[in-house]
Amino acid sequence: MQYFKPATFEEASALAAGAEGITRFLAGGTDVLVQLRSDLVTPDVLIDIKAIPGTHDITRTEDGGWRLGVAVTGAEMSEHPDLGRDWPGVVEAMDLIGSTQVQGRATPIGNLCNASPAADSVPAMIAAGAVLSVVGPDGARDIPVEEVPAGPGKTTLKKGEIATALTLPPRGAQGGDAYLRFIPRTEMDIAVVGCAINLTVEGEVITSARMALGAVAPTAVVVHAAADALVGRTLDDAALKALTDLAEASCNPIDDKRGTVKFRTHTAGVLARRVAQIAYDRAKGAKA
Repeated sequence: MQYFKPATFEEASALAAGAEGITRFLAGGTDVLVQLRSDLVTPDVLIDIKAIPGTHDITRTEDGGWRLGVAVTGAEMSEHPDLGRDWPGVVEAMDLIGSTQVQGRATPIGNLCNASPAADSVPAMIAAGAVLSVVGPDGARDIPVEEVPAGPGKTTLKKGEIATALTLPPRGAQGGDAYLRFIPRTEMDIAVVGCAINLTVEGEVITSARMALGAVAPTAVVVHAAADALVGRTLDDAALKALTDLAEASCNPIDDKRGTVKFRTHTAGVLARRVAQIAYDRAKGAKA
């Protein structure tokens, strides 16, 4: 195994582009190191990107959004004084991953690029409208988070491309997001179903809505019709019923030891109602 510790993303990209065999990047390491110790994957090339400047930075963008470096951890997100005020659902979703020790290393970008259908932070990032920045042999580009996973363990990133940062858009006035999951145990388990919703309102009326589901298909599912079901109305019983039906109809799950198709489908609808109410209350000014 060859180990590299590049000083720039361009150097890291060049190393990855010219590498032969299996290449892995090391930012948090909570997936890569477990795979190594379990003999699930033995990389030919391991590229450690933690020393690249800016990888642990959480900064405001010019338009009032947020930019998170590729090695920003869940603990750093939770401890940030302002990030959780704008995007409590994104921070809470990341905070559900693993133990306190794992939180000190795990990163949202790693959670995204690991491409697990049950990744907790991914539906929340999708609902927020987050964008992944990458650098590759053909230069830099930005990719909506929902376009990154291609299937279990697979992404749409090209050979030599490396993630550099995650951007969350400006929160704006009267907006709120939330994420909930169902797990068999009380903590540190893999989601059977996850649901994230991001709303903005004017008074009581919903003006925009995005919903995403996790663990109910090979990748996180964007429920595009959620906006049609919610925008222009209040979150009344009829809106919640429409949202429930949409969530259930958007599921394409499997039967496994953690849940049946029927159970996952029903749970998606239940979570959609609960998450919508939390996001709606937050958008109207309730504290996260």
